[in-house]
Amino acid sequence: MTEKIKVIFLGTSDSIPSANRNHTSIWLNYKDENILVDCGEGTQRQIRKAKLNPGKITKILITHWHGDHILGIPGLLQTLALGKHNKPLSIYGPIGTKKFMKSLFNTFVFVKKFPINVIEIKKEGKFFETPNFYLESKKVFHGPPCNSYVFVEKGRIRIDKKKLKKTKLPSEKLLQKLKQGKDIVFNKKKYLAKNLTFRDKDRKVSFVLDTSFNKKIIPLVKNSNLLICEANYASDLTSLAKEYKHMTSVQAAEIAKKSNSKKLVLTHISQRYRKDLKKFLSEAKKVFKNSSLVSDLDIVEV
Repeated sequence: MTEKIKVIFLGTSDSIPSANRNHTSIWLNYKDENILVDCGEGTQRQIRKAKLNPGKITKILITHWHGDHILGIPGLLQTLALGKHNKPLSIYGPIGTKKFMKSLFNTFVFVKKFPINVIEIKKEGKFFETPNFYLESKKVFHGPPCNSYVFVEKGRIRIDKKKLKKTKLPSEKLLQKLKQGKDIVFNKKKYLAKNLTFRDKDRKVSFVLDTSFNKKIIPLVKNSNLLICEANYASDLTSLAKEYKHMTSVQAAEIAKKSNSKKLVLTHISQRYRKDLKKFLSEAKKVFKNSSLVSDLDIVEV
């Protein structure tokens, strides 16, 4: 059975929260991994509303150090400390993250009771990998150092049962080797793993938050099952989007289309469109049909 990748949108506003939209934060759950992408002010309360356990967070990925993406970190860490949290927490971010985290700790009295590992991502590409998945980053353009991220579940190696039946291989131990991509020898005959197995397709969730429109984003998010992309403006304010290094819903849709993504979710929405969201979304759908607009606490599964 395929494990679900669950994405919970804790905050979907732009730089100023509204009564309906909290500051940016997204929770990705995969097996025992719970990754928080950005942590805007009020995130820990949104976690409670979503009936999630903050103690299960394994990693925080910071896209950049604008306040609406990080001001929830002090409160979240304080809550974990008060809750006798003792599991290691890794915080990843662009260049400058160590300096900013140190400054953040100096702004309030925090008694550190659990290991916090702060890692600056200095090179583009993979920065974390397990046998089941990996995380990758790429620089985007928003003024301060800013990263986009992808989560990729590696396609599993599966045995072709029809081909296996012809071999009459008896041992489960031998089959396990095939699943690991290893060739095996049985009764003095060699069996190549590539001839008896196939690989599932990878599953990919991409996070592109706060950036100006740039075609260099396309290779990173190529073939995403789910592309989560900022769309601060509609097309009527394309020039303003360029000035403030943000994107429009149409530009986000263009990236989804050119990257061959399966589904686009628009977030980081300016509250100026709160009464005209249908028009905002329809512009994106004209370019990329499978576009949708999320609200706080929405859940999307892959």
